[in-house]
Amino acid sequence: LQQDFEGTLTALARLGCREVEFAGTYGHAAADVRKILDRLHLTAPSGHCDIPAVTDQLSETIATAKALGHRYVVVAWIPDQSRTVLGYTGVADVFNRAGAELRKAGLTLGYHNHSFEFEALEGGPTGYDILLEHTDPKLVTMELDLFWIRHAGKDALEYFTRHQGRFSMVHVKDMD
Repeated sequence: LQQDFEGTLTALARLGCREVEFAGTYGHAAADVRKILDRLHLTAPSGHCDIPAVTDQLSETIATAKALGHRYVVVAWIPDQSRTVLGYTGVADVFNRAGAELRKAGLTLGYHNHSFEFEALEGGPTGYDILLEHTDPKLVTMELDLFWIRHAGKDALEYFTRHQGRFSMVHVKDMD
């Protein structure tokens, strides 16, 4: 995408993809990206962002998400300094507040994991378990990355079973 934004999307459409998920638009205006998506008959139901995008830049994030046709705004990273029991609990509060605002705009907040969220913290819980426990299911959904949960040695099916209704999306990719 950095080298050939439109060409990459064209190649994906030719492969038969119908949905894409962005992690930024690489300097392209959202309205221009939407024109490319429409021309290629692609949709972008979700897009990744960082925490400041749903706190400090929420109005801009909402405008971009709506222009791109997103239904989900997905935070994709928790900073190192927030990876404690107290930190994850605070992030969950941030997610609930942002989720409430996004819901008013007709969008849903999501979270995309990596493997670090499944590491046991002081006292035993994992960061992911804290997020699931402390976020409101009506305001925050999860996008489970199947590579990263397996990389962490956890069972995705166990999470799907234990937390039914919390997962709206998954990432599927190869793992050696």
